[in-house]
Amino acid sequence: MLLEILIGGLIALKEYVALHVLTCLIPAFLLAGGIIAFTSRDTILKYLGAKAKNIISFPLAAISSIFIAVCSCTVIPVSAGIYRKGGAIAPAFIILWVAPASNLLAVIYTGNIIGYDMAIARIITAFVTAFVMGTVMYLSFRKEEAERMVEGEKKGNNDKKIIAGKDIILLLLILFSLLSPNYLITKGPYLHKVYVFAISISITFLYAYFAIKKDRISNWLKETWWFVKLIFPLLLMGVFIVGVIGKILPQQWIEHWLGGNSLRSSFFATLIGAVSYFATMTEAPFVDTLMKLGMGKGPALALLLSGPGMSLPNMLAIIKVFGFKKASVYIVTMVILATLSGWFWGNYIF
Repeated sequence: MLLEILIGGLIALKEYVALHVLTCLIPAFLLAGGIIAFTSRDTILKYLGAKAKNIISFPLAAISSIFIAVCSCTVIPVSAGIYRKGGAIAPAFIILWVAPASNLLAVIYTGNIIGYDMAIARIITAFVTAFVMGTVMYLSFRKEEAERMVEGEKKGNNDKKIIAGKDIILLLLILFSLLSPNYLITKGPYLHKVYVFAISISITFLYAYFAIKKDRISNWLKETWWFVKLIFPLLLMGVFIVGVIGKILPQQWIEHWLGGNSLRSSFFATLIGAVSYFATMTEAPFVDTLMKLGMGKGPALALLLSGPGMSLPNMLAIIKVFGFKKASVYIVTMVILATLSGWFWGNYIF
């Protein structure tokens, strides 16, 4: 029995490394490093920093996140990069939530698999709860953010440009290498995604070699490595634990506790999402299977929100990057919001 449980963890780890590290995490880390190395601090501070008005920074973070098709773990380097560069805590956590929970690709796939009523509910709920999340983080850490802003002003910034034109092109190429495997290849063998990634990342590095100064490339790779050594080990450990949990958790328990649209059902669905790991779009067929076994639509929505947006590997990495206090506020808030969202839609909308 113990051997089977350990094998379950190793299988989950094997699948994760095989299917997500190359085409998802590598370009995400490169993008995070690029944000640190190439963008002006003034840019982040102006639109997403503590001085930026929430009425501007919140929608900007939420809307931009919808177009990033990434997993919960993949978005952490991007969010952390923005925060480390001077972005405020609220927009950073909005991106952390919306990108995996309700990116455009996942929403479209949800519509195709489960139905567009669920897809519409998913994107509306993620967008609304993102504002709630941003507000909670802003109010909870307002004093700390003010201190960060003072420290940032002391450091100063002599950048005359927001970002150099050549650097913009490089960041866009990195972003393309992150998005293209998911957007261009939606069916067929995973190897096809690898081909697309190999082509796009090769173009990216060729451009960097000929257009960017060598010392700046070195700084970019140095910043990228900082994210890799900080986050990657925790993600592997989290995925292994998820595989173990998958072996222990009986299917009968899921069928019994996730039926109907009660607060209890939505809460347990949220918890399942919180301790599980779903690559972007893989949550849709999983939820569809559970619905066929009797899972209510409300709990299904709760799982669609919490599964990709708040996995166990994600939470471990967030604690490491942002600290236990911020991670705790984020996790508790999202459990409450996902539970209430599932209960509300299940009883009053669906």
